[in-house]
Amino acid sequence: MSDKIKELNVDRLKDPARRKLLAGTSAIGLTGFLAGGVWSLPADALAKGEPAGSQLLGFKGIAASTADKIVTADGYQAEVLISWGDPLVNGAAAFDPNGKNSASDQEKQFGDNNDGMSFFPVDENRGVLAINNEYVNEQYLFAHGGSKAISEEDVRKSQAAHGISIVEIQRGADNRWQVVRPSRYNRRITANTPMVFSGPAAGDKALQTVADPSGTRVLGTFGNCANGKTPWGTYLTCEENFDTYFGTSKSDYQVTPAQKRYTLNPNEAERNWADFDARFDMAKNPNEFNRHGWIVEIDPLDPTSTPIKRTALGRFKHENAAVTVAKNGHLVVYMGDDERGEYIYKFVSDGVVDSANPTANSTLLDNGTLYVAEFNGDAQGTPLKGSGRWLELTHGKQGLTAENGFQSQADVLINARGAADRVNATRMDRPEWIAVNPHDGRAYCTLTNNSKRGDEGMPVNPANPRPKNVYGQIIRWDENGDATARQFDWDMFVLCGNPIAHPQGVNRGTPNITAENTFNSPDGLGFDRDGRLWILTDGKYSNQGDYAGQGNNQMLVGDPASGEIRRFMVGPKSCELTGIAFTPDYKTMFVNVQHPGEEGDSTFPNNSPRPRSSVIMVTRKDGGVLGA
Repeated sequence: MSDKIKELNVDRLKDPARRKLLAGTSAIGLTGFLAGGVWSLPADALAKGEPAGSQLLGFKGIAASTADKIVTADGYQAEVLISWGDPLVNGAAAFDPNGKNSASDQEKQFGDNNDGMSFFPVDENRGVLAINNEYVNEQYLFAHGGSKAISEEDVRKSQAAHGISIVEIQRGADNRWQVVRPSRYNRRITANTPMVFSGPAAGDKALQTVADPSGTRVLGTFGNCANGKTPWGTYLTCEENFDTYFGTSKSDYQVTPAQKRYTLNPNEAERNWADFDARFDMAKNPNEFNRHGWIVEIDPLDPTSTPIKRTALGRFKHENAAVTVAKNGHLVVYMGDDERGEYIYKFVSDGVVDSANPTANSTLLDNGTLYVAEFNGDAQGTPLKGSGRWLELTHGKQGLTAENGFQSQADVLINARGAADRVNATRMDRPEWIAVNPHDGRAYCTLTNNSKRGDEGMPVNPANPRPKNVYGQIIRWDENGDATARQFDWDMFVLCGNPIAHPQGVNRGTPNITAENTFNSPDGLGFDRDGRLWILTDGKYSNQGDYAGQGNNQMLVGDPASGEIRRFMVGPKSCELTGIAFTPDYKTMFVNVQHPGEEGDSTFPNNSPRPRSSVIMVTRKDGGVLGA
């Protein structure tokens, strides 16, 4: 996701007893713990940056880069598959490098700032990619080069560049994948595409508007960050920074506590859609705000299908949806709320997955229980590990009652953040992507950074142990093979840091961080079938101060068993590397280059005056399995 998010209000205090750290988790205790090391990596190999003998990582790590190009590990190659503005459906106009494409043109072109994505095979050599288009870079989108829309046409073009692009691709004789045009599958889902609500909140009065008095039909999706994929072949797209799209025509508009909890500030909207589209004017349509911040299910192989906003999964700033099937057959979805001091959630379906009849699974995401995580320290006071539990978010339980402002289960889901506050869940350092190891079922979550950690209202805690956390970490939890369990154990896979800038102390990172692989702000995350953990970053790329020697944003690969991490790929200037999808043979990987040149310093991918977010495909030159 874009790192340019709204500041979180941090004036909500917890019970003081819950803010105390267990012995040993102070900065001093953590420093001593890191100095001793807890990983199995040989200390001399770490110091020299040499491979530590991982049997899982079959490539040599590469150096950081500040070049305006893709750099990959030796023996690999990266090529552009499709870029923002490329024609997608019949009748689509070609991309205009001067920004003069119309809103109608953009509705038929590949969207902007592609983020999470999934691959859906059609046959051995054909498949469909569903790709999020999170937001836009206005200075490149609009021909006038301004940072704000100046007309209704500008707003319509911006709305058309948001959402999802669904793209058919085909593998040729040279083993390269290409976009299929025309294709019955190719389509755009935008900020104005008709959708429906389902689940416990559908029809609730908080979702009703003048345009939709039933509270069951809604237009569009935007702020689509990462994604998930169901066992029955549908795509889950996650609405994240939806608050930044809502403004007001009323200078004295008063934000309600519930709206403030979702960081709404209509007088300082990042995008001024409300100036030309009344749907986004809080003074005119206050309930429209409640109709976004959901997970949306899309069938990429049925171009006639209607997207569904699944309210049972809760409303917050969804990063991704990590889907797994528990041993007892119940569907489990892990989710992060990407903002400073927010929470990690889990949904467990009431029913079980029917692998023989995919259509029977259509209501699994409507009926189940939503939980939020509490992370506690280790009983012996050992830093970077502990236990935890999942706290149920069900109306009538744990104080989620009418007396405390929750009138129904719909109310709990629409105001999921407030419900998580009420049950005293653990405030985390921006929970982003979650991925589940296919071999042992452990879930990993990127906590990308939190410069406000340690401030009043957001003290350090066992799972978020560093004040002013500018580097982030990856935490993992183990539910002992039962994804539906209410208890778990957790530890830290990596505490990111920079030994170049900080040779000692908590900001050097855990022992699996070296001068050769140093990085900040882990964001995207994904496992391959062999259990390699692919890590993508969305952090600071100044290459100075705290970030000296870290270069551009990058992709790394970790070995969950040994903890070793190697840098695999580096992106062009000012970009985020995000999104990851593999072909079924794991010989092609698709990765997104988002917002290259957001600082005005890139011409990626083709020396254009307007840099373009793109999907790239990565392969081994010898045609082998990636990473092996």
